[in-house]
Amino acid sequence: MNEFNGLTTVNVELTSLCNKNCAMCGRRKIDRDFPEIVMDYGHMNFDLVEKISKELPPGIVVQFHNNGEPLMYPRFGEAIKLFHKQIRCVNTNGKLLTEKADEIINILDNLAISVIENDPDGDDQYRIVKEFLKIKKDKKPLMVYRCLGDVDVKKWKKLDGLVIKRMLHNPMGSFQYKKETTKPEIGICMDILNHLAISKSGEASICVRFDPKRLGVIGNVNTESLLNIWNSEKRKQWIQYHINGQRDKIPLCSYCDYWGIPSGG
Repeated sequence: MNEFNGLTTVNVELTSLCNKNCAMCGRRKIDRDFPEIVMDYGHMNFDLVEKISKELPPGIVVQFHNNGEPLMYPRFGEAIKLFHKQIRCVNTNGKLLTEKADEIINILDNLAISVIENDPDGDDQYRIVKEFLKIKKDKKPLMVYRCLGDVDVKKWKKLDGLVIKRMLHNPMGSFQYKKETTKPEIGICMDILNHLAISKSGEASICVRFDPKRLGVIGNVNTESLLNIWNSEKRKQWIQYHINGQRDKIPLCSYCDYWGIPSGG
């Protein structure tokens, strides 16, 4: 019988909308320079959220973000409560933290704040996070400050939570990092072995790398079960390419420099 062998993490894109205009964002670059690539911004249908929650195995990590700002989802609190059997995580810019505090505190397990180099909203972001921490007190979620690029981490280390550093890459995808990325000793991308990403429209991809042309899509949750997508022939073939050292045969992987292991800045 087929199972979710190896699956550790699923990204569920509750919304592709965002309330920031970051210089390093690939979607903003497409909006400016490649308008022919339609991004089709919007929210995931709540019925689809329910379907996904019923099909996922317990105990895995579910991250409620992909390219958008998850706290903009109108039914955010309702959505994450559906995944009570999983480890619930969110990556956010923090703008709506205090507004959505009641939908976050004591429900989410992990809350990561994306702190971006040279962010004109940086001071305001720090102020909002401090206000949220006063509301949260010692309750969950665990706070993580994900510092992207050249960020002064001193002030973030003063707050309750973990500070992690990450390298920036090209806005159009996971390539052209400032330093060489970390590769696993097995020579196989860890993401293709343990990750799945579901877009707000239901497209399932092999990873959460930025993919405007949808080259990494292996199925659609609207018409297929997650179990069948995870065990699909396309995914099996792509894994075999990685095992053979032929990741260049996979359209998305062919120009990606990421190997499933985050690298510090």
